[in-house]
Amino acid sequence: MSAWPNGRPEPGQRASRTRMVTARDIELFTEMTGDRNPLHYDEDAARGSRFGEIIVQGGITTGILNAVVAEDLPGPGSVFLEANWQFRAPVRPGEEITGIVEVIEAREDKPITRLSTTVTRQDGTVALEGTAVCYTSPLG
Repeated sequence: MSAWPNGRPEPGQRASRTRMVTARDIELFTEMTGDRNPLHYDEDAARGSRFGEIIVQGGITTGILNAVVAEDLPGPGSVFLEANWQFRAPVRPGEEITGIVEVIEAREDKPITRLSTTVTRQDGTVALEGTAVCYTSPLG
């Protein structure tokens, strides 16, 4: 019997999701976490920073990867065990982002997957890249 509740993913398999990031995302993330960094709210402070304008919290950028992992690949029942992400460029409200995961390895003995992860802005700029390890639990 397979250790994989949703069928074992294969190396090279990919999944992605795209969404528009909004100022409301910043508000909701702040309600959840308490992150009130002026770079997310204060236009004058943000304009004077290296970013030049308001940027969204990193958790909003990484959140699209949560959706891809939980909904698409490896799929329902999946949780992150480890993530190693490098933030390469900011994401601003009004930008569309695409989160992509690609299977690097899927263990045969346990439902554990190693993934390549990327979040790209609509202009083609890579906002985040790295790797993640997921465990997929049977549901039911």
